[in-house]
Amino acid sequence: MHTRRIAALVLGCLLIIPAIALLFGGGALGLGYAFGRGDDGYFETTLDRLETDTVAITAEDVTFAAEPGSPDWILNALDTDVRLRATNADATREIFVGIGPEEAVGAYLAGVAHDEVIGFNSFRGVEYRSRSGTDTIEPPAEQDFWAVAATGPGTQELDWEATSGRWSVVAMNADGAPDVAVDVNVGAKGLFVLPLALIMVGVGAVLTALSVALIVVGARNSTRPIEPGRATTSDHDNVDAPSPHAGHPVSLTARLDPELSRWLWLVRWLLAIPHFVVLVFLWLAFVVLTVVAAVAIVFTGRYPRGIFDFNVGVLRWSWRVSYYASTGGIGTDRYPPFSLQPEPGDPAHLDIMYPETLSRGLVFVKWLLAIPHLIIVALLAGTSVLWLATNSDRIGFELTGEGGLLGILVLATGIVLLVTGRYPTALFDLIVGLNRWIYRTIAYVALMTDTYPPFRLDQDPNEPAPLPGPPAPTGQSPSAEQSPIGARSEAMPPPMRERQEIST
Repeated sequence: MHTRRIAALVLGCLLIIPAIALLFGGGALGLGYAFGRGDDGYFETTLDRLETDTVAITAEDVTFAAEPGSPDWILNALDTDVRLRATNADATREIFVGIGPEEAVGAYLAGVAHDEVIGFNSFRGVEYRSRSGTDTIEPPAEQDFWAVAATGPGTQELDWEATSGRWSVVAMNADGAPDVAVDVNVGAKGLFVLPLALIMVGVGAVLTALSVALIVVGARNSTRPIEPGRATTSDHDNVDAPSPHAGHPVSLTARLDPELSRWLWLVRWLLAIPHFVVLVFLWLAFVVLTVVAAVAIVFTGRYPRGIFDFNVGVLRWSWRVSYYASTGGIGTDRYPPFSLQPEPGDPAHLDIMYPETLSRGLVFVKWLLAIPHLIIVALLAGTSVLWLATNSDRIGFELTGEGGLLGILVLATGIVLLVTGRYPTALFDLIVGLNRWIYRTIAYVALMTDTYPPFRLDQDPNEPAPLPGPPAPTGQSPSAEQSPIGARSEAMPPPMRERQEIST
């Protein structure tokens, strides 16, 4: 595959996630602007009742800043208005609500017992962090550091034009007494919302079109219709069974369906839910039995055959389901069988050669030796790219969750299939190769082989053939082929051979 096409595929795959996020995020923001505002232009939300037996409830570290490195006037130019409405649950008591600089509020509440709101949970309600101290404090209205404040009986309202800085919001009884209970409504209004939504939709649309174009161009010369009645994947023959265990003990192969539905891949994950449920229990058994097998290997040097066959079946089942519905490649419309055994005509095959003996000492260090591979596997399948991640006041890039590079590649493949009706074989070979790397690593860590996984990406739907060894000298005996010393000895002149034998 040409380097430029590879670069186009990779760039298109990397752009598709932020492009879709911007497109749908901007659309949601625009719909919220159109239908989610009140008559006065505010977006409003009513919080669960805030209450504490201390003297104050705060929301600290409320940060308004233009980052990274942007001047504060950018945020100030956004013209954001914040409105707080607070009502004391005890109608006989006056309430105080105010917004002030975080440093000044911290000094005011230093050594005083109060609760800080740290989050809202739909199951547990409001989450607090308690600060210990005394219950005696001067009335808040007597302080002069508040940027805006309201106090009195009934519902109190304050309006604040947000400016850059670090701020704290405080709710208290007006006399500073403990036992605060308040109902709060928060509203926000900004002139920037509609322009921001339009910009996000526009940029998202452009990036989506660009990423799809890059993916199609990158896969253009590697996409071709599959001849009816012949399930070929590249320039190789049809694969009906795993190839012999010549190159590596773990054999993973795949066959692309002759005719793939353009849209069925969108719902296969839903159809595969029964398999996912079964696999949860199978993998629990896999882990337990691997521990049992480890003990057996330490004492006998052998992997119990029954446990080995079961664990191979779990990996085989997982590969079938993954190939059908998720990061295995969505390369078949054939529903996977509920079976641990190889099935005739199955488009996804996995097998592992049974080891007659295994190293007892490696049982304790295989996981350690496999750390480089585990890092690669984590990037391939154990993480996903979260392009728009809110981290306090920042919008950043981080790795989290599930899906990883394989998830992005399969998504790109699905888009190409949906648009063109063809499966890009270059991506197919790459996805199968990455999965082969993953399953080799799993087999090694699960003690099923002593063969260390190669740092090699075998991009092929078939198992690669073993590398040819060096040619044997003419007339060399079989024993010499197996012994480097013998091979060198036979190639020496007679006097040198005699000296070699004496030195040996």
